[in-house]
Order: sequence, then C-alpha cells, then structure tokens
Amino acid sequence: MKQLLVGLFIIATLTGCSTMTVQPQQTAKRVNPPTFEETYAFFFWGLVGEERVDVKAVCGDKKPVQMQTQATFTDGLFSAVTLGIYSPHTAKVWCE
Repeated sequence: MKQLLVGLFIIATLTGCSTMTVQPQQTAKRVNPPTFEETYAFFFWGLVGEERVDVKAVCGDKKPVQMQTQATFTDGLFSAVTLGIYSPHTAKVWCE
C-alpha cells in the first residue's frame, strides 16, 4: 500500500502543470504558436528568482493580445528530479 501511495504521489508531481493566462482585452484564447517563448530559471520551488518579459520589445508596433506563464511537463520534470532546487517556468507572448 505504501508503494502505491508513493507511486501515485510521483505521478501526480510529474504530471502537475500550471498555467496563468492574461489577456488585456477579452478575446478567444490563443492556441497558435506564440510570438515569443522563453524558459526562465527559478530555484527552491519558485521562491527564488525574478524574471520579467518586456512585452513592448517583443511585440514592437503590434499590440500584445495574450501573455502566459506556464510550468510545462518538462519544467515539472526538472523540478521533480532536482527536488525543487531548480524550478523552471516558461513565458509566452502572443502579438497581433
């Protein structure tokens, strides 16, 4: 029974993804490839590290329509393997 619980915990940890999406204007969620995508390093379960994306530099003259930060499966895998010491997150930006 203990092995089953440990196995379920590992599976839940490795498959747990989180996403936060921001849309300045209410539009349909973008699913096409983003204009910008970059993975940033955070440490100790995301408690250490601060990154910023300059949306004006990314989009230039175009308007940003959607921004998203995400802990992808790969990001979660790195975090699980390093026991949370390295916890990357991926940032995405969509422009008009």
